[in-house]
Amino acid sequence: MLPSRKGALLVVLAGACYGAIPVFARMARADGVDSASMVFLRFALSAAALMLWMHWQKLALPRGRTLLALIAMGAIGYSGMSLCFFAALKTVPAGTVSLLLYLYPALVLLLSALLFGEALSRTRMAALLLSSLGMIITVGAAFSGALSGLLLGVGSALFYAAYVITGGRYAWRVHPLAATTVVMASGAVSNALLQLMGQDFHLPASAGGWLGVLLLAGVSTVAATALFLAGMARVGASRASLLSTSEPLFTLLLAAAFLGEALNATQIVGGALIIGGVVLAAAEKAKKLQPVSG
Repeated sequence: MLPSRKGALLVVLAGACYGAIPVFARMARADGVDSASMVFLRFALSAAALMLWMHWQKLALPRGRTLLALIAMGAIGYSGMSLCFFAALKTVPAGTVSLLLYLYPALVLLLSALLFGEALSRTRMAALLLSSLGMIITVGAAFSGALSGLLLGVGSALFYAAYVITGGRYAWRVHPLAATTVVMASGAVSNALLQLMGQDFHLPASAGGWLGVLLLAGVSTVAATALFLAGMARVGASRASLLSTSEPLFTLLLAAAFLGEALNATQIVGGALIIGGVVLAAAEKAKKLQPVSG
């Protein structure tokens, strides 16, 4: 398999893992775990597992500017996105928050063009248009809710766009496992500091709640992040962000299978458009990544 196609497949698989988040989060919330506690447990458990994995693989931690970039990705980008996303859910419908988060592929394209002069090819623009239209139809969100919640939703997209752009320029330099470990550990530390600042902390009360938290950490965090970073190293940040718009489709399919949420004709049409955008993005030849000086 060509590296670009393998990278595209890895990013789509990451989308499937991320798409399972609502299923696992529902299991944890049903057991009394609040959003802030869920975010902390997600990062902390993931970091612990990844550190053991790194020790077993005898991998070294990255150094210098790459290490600082990965720390920023976890402590600021990934952590900021998660906190904004869950905070927005308090006042804004989940579909609307998901839609606002998926502004990030457009933000990645635009910021990459403005900051780094990356070309906006017709293929990428067409893929973005198809995937975005499909996402809007699939989610079926109505822009309602508190203004603060809407701004938090936009904030989640901005944080994640910064995370993807930074990863595209630095994460490819090191082993995906090492990069993921630093990202998760940094997110765990930043969220631990927030917990110490006075937020309530709630552990799961039963085996079902712990299962939800463990699946959220293992599948939708460790596996998903490693797959995404490995794929992004092969296809670049812009194409990876386009391919990841497959996530809402996986969310719908998994919700239908495990949460009993039925699919309707509108969602099927939206899903088909998302797939079309993913296929179009995957078909584009990958642009060779250029090393960052220093």
